[in-house]
Amino acid sequence: MLDLELLKTLVCVVDEGSFTRAGERVHRTQSTVSQQVRRLEENVGHCLLLRDRSGNQVTPTAQGELLAQYARRLLGLAQEAEEALASEGALLPLRLGVPEDFDTQRMTALLAGFTQARPSARLETISGMSTDLQQKLASGELDIALVKREPGSGECLASWPESLVWVKGKQVELDDQPLPLALFPQGCIYRLRAIRSLDKAKRRWRIAFGSHSLTGIQAAVASGLGISVLPSSAVLAEHSLCEQLPALAPSELALVSGGGAVTALQRELLALLQEQIMPA
Repeated sequence: MLDLELLKTLVCVVDEGSFTRAGERVHRTQSTVSQQVRRLEENVGHCLLLRDRSGNQVTPTAQGELLAQYARRLLGLAQEAEEALASEGALLPLRLGVPEDFDTQRMTALLAGFTQARPSARLETISGMSTDLQQKLASGELDIALVKREPGSGECLASWPESLVWVKGKQVELDDQPLPLALFPQGCIYRLRAIRSLDKAKRRWRIAFGSHSLTGIQAAVASGLGISVLPSSAVLAEHSLCEQLPALAPSELALVSGGGAVTALQRELLALLQEQIMPA
């Protein structure tokens, strides 16, 4: 096994052409440099340097030139490895939770811009229902999460009201039959608002379509499979508002932390989310 410290000394002597100047460069005495070169020669079994009679000038042998070339590459790789490890150790991943029923295109574009602006950031994004994200925050699996919830239902870093509306397909006409609903799974505040609102108004309903995906619900509504409750920002041109159904109180979009100390990188992401996600 070649000793990197001895290889470094060899390169210094070859570059300087002198034990004395090489010693000054590596902050060692001339005798120490000479001893290190001798040890290296013993290890590889070849004479690496030729000394003139005065001892002032040193030139590499053929084997010395060859080993010096490899030494430069090995020392460069060693330096690269140290820098990579130092960089990796300094960057802890930033774990962000995003609701499954949030606008995917909007969020992915936002996060792509963040990582492009900060290429050293290790952003890990986890998608899930808001209730699941809150559980992951509590267990320490996430650092920050964007959740949809009842207004004022806990501490948060920032929050915005989210207006909710009933939507249907353009060609859909409502009648006295049970309303076909296209809803997110249990635990979603939109689902809860829809069912409570209809029950309070004594309107009959049935589940016609279910999906975790916002685009899935939007498509189901547009095709006439069912009506749904969506944030006003998620209403498509293919949708119509159901103004004859009971009005809905706004929900809340909130940025919630896991409770630990907020790092500089987390503050940057929080600032971006606060600026970009506020509903229009």
